Amino acid sequence: MAKPIEILLVEDNLGDVDLTREVLQESTVHHRLHVARDGMEAMAFLRRDGKYADSPRPNLILLDLNLPRKDGREVLKEIKETDSLKRIPVIVLTSSDADADINKSYELHANCYLTKPSGFDELSETLKAVESFWLKKVKLPPY
Repeated sequence: MAKPIEILLVEDNLGDVDLTREVLQESTVHHRLHVARDGMEAMAFLRRDGKYADSPRPNLILLDLNLPRKDGREVLKEIKETDSLKRIPVIVLTSSDADADINKSYELHANCYLTKPSGFDELSETLKAVESFWLKKVKLPPY
């Protein structure tokens, strides 16, 4: 069996975490989903600090911008400024559709910016589109 695609979801909303998990469970792509509930936890996972010493290197990151302790903009900046992390594609998946957030995310080298729809069905559709493109079409960097 092929190595699973390692996905890091950085999201503090439990409903969105559960929905993402549910949509990806239906996937035919061999993957493992890891969840960080805030920006500090995400960076500890990525740096393999403390309890995350044996964490796999993600092939893809789904990043919310509005996070406790360290917001997603700071996390994105750190990822893209760290040589060992900067090649990991980062999809910003957030409720904000503000031009300032979109512009800032791309200035910080986000690979994609998606605004989370408010309804369950629409969010499910968006996540399935992410799966179809990012997990089935795109060649992700190997680790």
